[in-house]
Amino acid sequence: MSARDEILARVRRAVEGAPEVAIPRGYRTTVRVADLVGLFAERVDDYRAVVHVLPSAEVPGKIAELVAGRRMVVPDGLPPEWQVPGGVAGGTVAELDGADGVVTGCAVAIAETGTIVLDAGPGQGRRAQTLVPDYHLCVVRADQIVAGVPEAVARLDPVRPLTWISGPSATSDIELNRVEGVHGPRTLEVIIST
Repeated sequence: MSARDEILARVRRAVEGAPEVAIPRGYRTTVRVADLVGLFAERVDDYRAVVHVLPSAEVPGKIAELVAGRRMVVPDGLPPEWQVPGGVAGGTVAELDGADGVVTGCAVAIAETGTIVLDAGPGQGRRAQTLVPDYHLCVVRADQIVAGVPEAVARLDPVRPLTWISGPSATSDIELNRVEGVHGPRTLEVIIST
């Protein structure tokens, strides 16, 4: 008998004959937020990301302005209006290493936590494309913003590779000095398309 089997057998013997207990499952599954876009923008800004809230017609011009002069990775499936002139597919390590940044969309965004979730779907790229370049420009459509985490999880496919982003990559050393860009982009810029 393995150690695992022995432990499980002990647990089974310990609870043998114990009455079934109903476990209340009254988890909060919705959050009421009057202004999802406003709350999401505020929370993303709290994480030291740069936030722009724009009408959808102004998004292509803002993307062009923000990426001018940068060598950008453009993942497959990015909407044509968000395309970057001269963008590279970012398929090789050398292309990613030589890129200044990446432009993506997202799967869902969470207002309460200021979190963006990527699932490697169209226009989001694979994980390396969003973690290697030093700059990440993410376009979030207003209809992709949900109030809380349970609503976001309900929209996601658990078998897809999920990347949850809450601000630029950051860590602190033992003296609590914040260091950005260690495990991902040093700069996160978000355009919220209304």
